Amino acid sequence: MKHLFQPGTDTNAPVLLLLHGTGGTEHDLLPLAQLLSPSSPVLSVRGNVLEKRMPRFFRRLAEGIFDEEDLKFRTKELYDFIAEASETYGFSRDNVVAAGYSNGANIAGSLLFHYADALRGAVLHHPMVPLRGLALPDLTNVPIFIGAGTNDPICSAIESEELTYLLQGAGASVTVHWEGNGHRLSSSEVQRAAEWFKAAFPS
Repeated sequence: MKHLFQPGTDTNAPVLLLLHGTGGTEHDLLPLAQLLSPSSPVLSVRGNVLEKRMPRFFRRLAEGIFDEEDLKFRTKELYDFIAEASETYGFSRDNVVAAGYSNGANIAGSLLFHYADALRGAVLHHPMVPLRGLALPDLTNVPIFIGAGTNDPICSAIESEELTYLLQGAGASVTVHWEGNGHRLSSSEVQRAAEWFKAAFPS
């Protein structure tokens, strides 16, 4: 998968797996990584799927309707890639925290829904429920931040609450931060995520 890796200054800090939104690239969320954990190694990945020339992490059938088979396939593809990258770059596979926005948050959520050992934690900005009717793995004590919008036209407040319920039901420790800025990733939301990150993963 097309990606970039930055070693970071603290090899013990969580490795940030950056996952962009629709139409983004592996460079989009680098400023977010600096705010969340400036000393962390960074693995930033570009989605393998193109929708009208816009990179995404999996196909969709329409706005808000996922191609579930492709989502499952791409989730495993990303899961395997993280393992390969850990060997290539010499970081601990057990120390990866995802930070994703929109489509990137959805593929991060799918990793959590499918694999107990995929992520040490996650920062999910405006995620949707990736799949329904799935028995989630044990996510006991996995810290998760969800940035949600009270007026998000793509991801409704009800969707955010359902995702929170499902993750908590699997044992995850979920913090939800609400904004009124639609689907936009605002500076105040990012600041709250950074504060949460420092508390969840103290150096």
